[in-house]
Amino acid sequence: MPVQNILLYPHPVLKKLCHPVAAIDGEVRGLLQDLTDTMHAGPCSVGVAAPQIGVTLRVCVVDVSKSRNGKDNNHGLLQMVNPVIIARSGAAIMREGCMSVPDYTGDVERSTAITVRFTDGDGIEREFEASGFEAVAIQHEMDHLDGMLFLDRIASLKTGLFRRKNYK
Repeated sequence: MPVQNILLYPHPVLKKLCHPVAAIDGEVRGLLQDLTDTMHAGPCSVGVAAPQIGVTLRVCVVDVSKSRNGKDNNHGLLQMVNPVIIARSGAAIMREGCMSVPDYTGDVERSTAITVRFTDGDGIEREFEASGFEAVAIQHEMDHLDGMLFLDRIASLKTGLFRRKNYK
């Protein structure tokens, strides 16, 4: 499938609440593949959500396995349809970036452990616990499904937002 263009902030689709997927079909599987290909093509990308490519469905992908922050603690490629966080614990502030906001990073507080439930591309319901960087990445992508960007979670744009020095 082709790599898709990433919508950039302040594109209005990025602020929309996404619709649940009614059934896993060829169109949804194609969307999952497009998201996966787009994630792998992006510089340092560990996830992409459907609204970032202009689709307002509750679909996202995450894979932190190739990141130095997630390589030792991950579940591999996660293709998630209608994901829901059913439990969360801990809190930490981490620096986040986003392909839709390429010129900035920011300090965001997230849960350090979550339990997530979703349907995969084969229509199988899955549930597992994620922690550390993988948990942060999942929360970041799921925020996109609710029309939120990491910018919306920064406590102070004055002290918690930083111009990206190098985006390659």
